Amino acid sequence: MPDISRRNALLLGGVGVASVAVGGTGFFINQGHSSGSISGTAAGNPLVEPTELRSTNGTLSVDLETAPQRVTIAGREVNALSYNGGVPGPTLRVRAGDTLTVTLKNGLTDPSNLHVHGLHVSPEDNSDNMFVTVEAGSSFDYQYELPADHPPGVYWYHPHLHGFVAEQVFGGLYGAIIVEDPEPIVADRERLLVISDITLNASGNIPAASPMDEMSGREGDLVLVNGQLTPDLTARSGERERWRIVNASVSRYLRLRLDGQQLTLLGIDSGRFESPQEVDEILLAPGNRADLLVTGSAGTATLRALSYDRGSAGGMMMGGGLRNGEEVPLATFTVIGEGVDTQPAVPDQPAQRDLRTETVNVRRELIFAMGMGGGMGGSMMSPTINGRQFEASRIDTTVQFNSVEEWLLTNTSTLDHPLHLHVWPMQIIEQDGQPVDTLMWQDVVNIPARSTTRVRIAFEDFSGKTVYHCHILDHEDNGMMGIIAAN
Repeated sequence: MPDISRRNALLLGGVGVASVAVGGTGFFINQGHSSGSISGTAAGNPLVEPTELRSTNGTLSVDLETAPQRVTIAGREVNALSYNGGVPGPTLRVRAGDTLTVTLKNGLTDPSNLHVHGLHVSPEDNSDNMFVTVEAGSSFDYQYELPADHPPGVYWYHPHLHGFVAEQVFGGLYGAIIVEDPEPIVADRERLLVISDITLNASGNIPAASPMDEMSGREGDLVLVNGQLTPDLTARSGERERWRIVNASVSRYLRLRLDGQQLTLLGIDSGRFESPQEVDEILLAPGNRADLLVTGSAGTATLRALSYDRGSAGGMMMGGGLRNGEEVPLATFTVIGEGVDTQPAVPDQPAQRDLRTETVNVRRELIFAMGMGGGMGGSMMSPTINGRQFEASRIDTTVQFNSVEEWLLTNTSTLDHPLHLHVWPMQIIEQDGQPVDTLMWQDVVNIPARSTTRVRIAFEDFSGKTVYHCHILDHEDNGMMGIIAAN
């Protein structure tokens, strides 16, 4: 495992580069928090979206450069990590069948790499290969070939070098990927909302995580939408907007509500419901995404992240640190004016495959636990899968190519653990012993504390070696990850 005690230069300040705007307005203290964080607020600015890069003629070629940046915000300077000088990084918009090439230039003081989270692409060679290391000061050329039938939806990219993931994502390295619909869904406008959190101390630097933060999963004092604090969104009554939402937080769960407005959920992650679902709220674990239609009703509403109990760390030789009880305002949505013409009904989407009707070739169990010893000096609880911590030289699970497997995901700990499997999405068929009646396909599946979840997976289209892990990224860095090979 890399030495995770090392921190990028941004944590020490004085990085000596030009100032750069972050998300249009940048980092600000979240209302209701103190924690010694940087003072000053600048809420209520119009929502600013990241630069968008679109494919043409079946290809998109992108240069992504990571770097620590000195950022001037509200008259003060802070330090963050960025892709191409922005937080979030540029949005990559592609279509099924496209070729996406990315040259990653690593301007950090630590090694890094790139993961295209949720994309169903090869895990080998210079595609979504988790075993590539891009050393500080060097670069690497990635190439991703999207299948012609790749599911539409919202995905994202971020670093994935074991031991450095939480630090680099928490520092600001993340961006969205959109795979367009083959047939457009009619909406008056589309918005991207990348939700993340971060902590900044009084000097404008990101403090190193404490052992307790790493064990429970760090949650930042500042909760941001596209790098902004509670930005403003406006619409006319009756307009239908499409919101693509990414939970890019390291550990924070987002239980989202927008009271007084009509919410129609198209899908979570790469999963798309055959018929859109009217919802009151949406729960996104770290790494989850939502594809949402919002139909405006006159008035002002607040997009909020309600409290969510993701368990207790109190039994793990620490004082907890989870913010289960807080409610966080994320954005203000103001709907004005006369009603507009009603939009046509959202057409039903092609039915997704249902693995409940198919033969299961292998059944296995993955047990998520917080055992004694191991990581962080052996004096704290250590996150494990099936009693083992990650080892880069060991293949933990071997599956047969073109097979269907059923996995029982058992969480014996007092904290939720969201499982992310690279390359192959999972169909949720049972939660805590109760069957799931609807078709639910996700690439991040939450396993609540002391519960079980059952999924089925079709290991097809791509063979090779990749990983599965807890998407509480501190847990991943501290060993809650395994290697899987499809042969």
